[in-house]
Amino acid sequence: MQKNTQLILLTLLITLFAGCGNKDKAADAKANEKKGPKPTLVTVTKVKNTPIEITESAVGSIEGLIDPTIAAEVAARVIKVHVSPGQRVKQGELIATLDATDYTLQRNEAQAEVARIEALLENQTKIVTRSQALVNKNFISQNALDTDLAQKNVLKEQLAGAKARVDTINHSSSKTRIYAPTDGVVEKKIVDTGEFVKVGDPLLQIISNKRLRAHIPFPERISNQLKPGMKVRLSTPTSTKVVESMIRELKPMITESNRSIDVIADITDESDWQPGASVTGTVVIGEQPSALMVPEQSVVLRPAGEVVYLVKDNKARQAIVKTGQHQKGLVEITEGIHAGDTIVMDGAGFLTDQTPIQTTSNHIAQ
Repeated sequence: MQKNTQLILLTLLITLFAGCGNKDKAADAKANEKKGPKPTLVTVTKVKNTPIEITESAVGSIEGLIDPTIAAEVAARVIKVHVSPGQRVKQGELIATLDATDYTLQRNEAQAEVARIEALLENQTKIVTRSQALVNKNFISQNALDTDLAQKNVLKEQLAGAKARVDTINHSSSKTRIYAPTDGVVEKKIVDTGEFVKVGDPLLQIISNKRLRAHIPFPERISNQLKPGMKVRLSTPTSTKVVESMIRELKPMITESNRSIDVIADITDESDWQPGASVTGTVVIGEQPSALMVPEQSVVLRPAGEVVYLVKDNKARQAIVKTGQHQKGLVEITEGIHAGDTIVMDGAGFLTDQTPIQTTSNHIAQ
């Protein structure tokens, strides 16, 4: 009998605890229903009117204005090429040596001829001096003196010619040592040690980036807005620097293949810029004094089109917009919102219309 009583009490206790647990779960569920979905954390900003530049961009290529192919100026055998492709060289640096043996021998021969004529001229000068003395004493005629003077003048001219030949040989010999005409990088080595080259044969090609020229094809629809002297910003993948230049000239003929006009701008002394690389050119066509600009991350693509999210009553309200110019991380809004509106900046990509939101700070992001 006592055991039955204990079993009944135990059953009542279990039933009581189960009922309490169910009440707690129901209460938690009801509280969660009241809370709703957790707000999304975002940053916000105010839409402002900002002056912007009206620009047009296009991609072109860079041309090297200084890319000499070094050629032999004398006929000789190559003793050594001192540089290799890809090597950077300085102006005046020795890059190749040709065999100067023939010119050394020719110089020795020419110098011997100079010495021979100098000896003859010295002797002829003495003869003229003696003849002049004899003429003064009337021992010989004036004609004999004139003959000696003429011979002396002939020797003087021969000496000048012989010395000029020595100078010519020295000049030709100096061309057997070839120096870099400009700073640059060796693009191609055309000859090697032991080869015989004739006058005009190419030896090396050097690419210099001291003076470069950008060729940028802009669409024909803006050709009447482009003028020499307009500011153009240039950038290239080989450098992080943006170079400001100006339109040097416009090629007058529109290219038939792509219906574009060639805009030319120069770049000077930019060590990271390379001939042959691509270049992006942005021409400043004009300025708009007032435009609604918002951060690019505020504009997201949805099935309805491009939208931004307005902040109203702690909720994100979708606004379909039309965009215009993109500039320095900002995008122009031409339709859909107004100056002074508060919009979502960071976190817009995670939102839909009427999503509850919470800003990460009490102030509006600038």
